[in-house]
Amino acid sequence: MNLLGIALVLSWLLPIPAAVQDVGSVTFLEGSLRIIRGTTALQVAEGTRLRQGDIIESSDKGFAQLEFVGGAIVALGPLSRMYVFRHGMGGKVGSDATGTELVLLSGWLKGQSDSHAGSHRYESPMLAATTGNGTVVFHSNESWCDIFVEAGSAAIGEVSPNGNVGKPTAGNTGQFFSRRQGKNIVNSSRPSAAFVEAMPSSFRDTLPSRLAHFAGKPVEPKAQHPVSYVEIQGWLTMPSAWRRGFVDRFEPRLKDPEFRKQLEIHAAEYPEWIPILHPESHPQESSPPAVPNSESPHPRI
Repeated sequence: MNLLGIALVLSWLLPIPAAVQDVGSVTFLEGSLRIIRGTTALQVAEGTRLRQGDIIESSDKGFAQLEFVGGAIVALGPLSRMYVFRHGMGGKVGSDATGTELVLLSGWLKGQSDSHAGSHRYESPMLAATTGNGTVVFHSNESWCDIFVEAGSAAIGEVSPNGNVGKPTAGNTGQFFSRRQGKNIVNSSRPSAAFVEAMPSSFRDTLPSRLAHFAGKPVEPKAQHPVSYVEIQGWLTMPSAWRRGFVDRFEPRLKDPEFRKQLEIHAAEYPEWIPILHPESHPQESSPPAVPNSESPHPRI
């Protein structure tokens, strides 16, 4: 084999950088919506395309409708924070195929999909719901979570402190699941009065698709500023299974003295950063494997 042939073979063995691909769009917006993409905070408008790795945060009176490639429609209520952890077409619920995984750190989320949208998993620090043909409504923060199966079916599971989902419980139309920190999951045949009263009014109806309004009309988000430590602190301390790749992603921000200072102060909460902050003490260690995101094509391994 000549040198060119050898070079081609070797190139096939090298990691292929992940292509930057749109995974969905913002198709309706009330109030303001921000995306943290890579290390930059962006101001979002209707028509903005979404990418894997985006951290999406709504304002205190906001509502946003997001439509994902494959057909799922997701609504975010006020003061809600969601991470596009993984996007894929997936397969049937219960299969080994990887579908879309969205992490709701806090706030309100409504996920709506049919049998053509593939498997979708919506995760929170307390509970997760996986559905291939259903509508689920979440209300969550770091210490409790409520899930209402509005339509269809879903598999509901407890989430461990490291982000793994336990043995699922079948949920069908009308069922309501709750879990508080340190407690096991509880389910009932109808949502609680407190949940219904607090639910955003825009969540009470079916989410109609508005994707056709933005076909071929992408809107570029406006860069605001490099992300600060305070803006991502909650994400740096979420369950470790979901923050894989964050070291690579946010390491460039260590050039900011205040960002580095805050990481040093709180380093015990996320030990994967210690080898980066103090490489002289950890010459053989490396960060956890990375989940590809739109601005980290070469994850540290």
